[in-house]
Amino acid sequence: MNKARNEWLKSALKIIDPIWNSLEKDELKEKLPLDFHKERAEFAPLEAFGRSVLGIAPWLELESIEDEEEKKLQKEYRVRFLKCLDNATNKEAKDFMVFNRGGQPLVDAAFLAEAIVRMKTFVNANISEGIKENLISALISSRKITAYNCNWIFFTAMVEAGLYVLGAEYDMTRVLYALRTFREWYKGDGMYGDGPMFHFDYYNSFVIQPMYVDLVRIFEKEHPEIAYMKEEVEKRASRYAGILERMIGPDGSYPVVGRSIAYRFGVFHELSQAALMHNLPKEIADTSVRCGLSAVISRVLSNDNTFDEKGFLKPGVCGYQPELAEEYINIGSLYLCSTVFLPLGLSEKDNFWCGEDSEWTGLAVWSGRKISIDHAID
Repeated sequence: MNKARNEWLKSALKIIDPIWNSLEKDELKEKLPLDFHKERAEFAPLEAFGRSVLGIAPWLELESIEDEEEKKLQKEYRVRFLKCLDNATNKEAKDFMVFNRGGQPLVDAAFLAEAIVRMKTFVNANISEGIKENLISALISSRKITAYNCNWIFFTAMVEAGLYVLGAEYDMTRVLYALRTFREWYKGDGMYGDGPMFHFDYYNSFVIQPMYVDLVRIFEKEHPEIAYMKEEVEKRASRYAGILERMIGPDGSYPVVGRSIAYRFGVFHELSQAALMHNLPKEIADTSVRCGLSAVISRVLSNDNTFDEKGFLKPGVCGYQPELAEEYINIGSLYLCSTVFLPLGLSEKDNFWCGEDSEWTGLAVWSGRKISIDHAID
């Protein structure tokens, strides 16, 4: 395993291990810190699990791992994931999670469903009928929750995508409503409003663009209108990924702006997805993205106050900064940061991993070197 890939994988597993270690033993509700915004405590376990899986799912799906140590690790985590999924969806388990009351469970049912979409081959080949039935039942139960008229309509659509890849009945109307509505909310230059209004935050990366891309790819063969949308959606996602790459500073820092900033390097979800799907803009090298994101990961995790004494994440961007966590954020919420690790789903032989190091835009320009001129799109 090359050095960069090894560091990424070590960081990803360090982050998710406290969640999975507890959940596979049916002890997550007991071990997960629930006193931060404790009014959200009943939703925290599903938030922690769904979001921790979301970024690592393509790695669990990957079939071309040649490094023996990494292959052994993947085999271990595949088994652990299935056990965690069992405890999360089995009504007899202590860690059975809330999917169908309050508002929040719709969000994290959708993140779990998106993770299933990202590793659909592995899941369908290895999940037991009992766990599959429980998972389908849990996802269906989240339909009781009504989505707000914003990025939440993607959550209703993504739950249907999860049901679709599991071979269950799904509602195409919910999918089409989200895809059509966000076409109307496009503001230009690769960015959508979160509702009719534009918000200068990272929700285009946290939710909107990654789910848009995953949905059109999953359903393009099921509906001609979705197939028609795909090129447009991916072009806009590529442009937005390029903008995100240019937001990485020379030292691995990035602009702290907008809500939910305590998701840390989850702000680069769409950049990581574009790298995974080879959908980066032509002027942005995949090796530049690897090096830039490596700098971000290193910068964020270098602060000794990022984790508590049991290894769980603490709220903040650079260490412990609880003032940066809005009232809807608990400890489980923070695990959306896992999405930066999506490129682990690329083969170790992919140029993203084996290509020579190259400077990302922010490092190159502030070192006095040449970069490409940036251009908007329609």
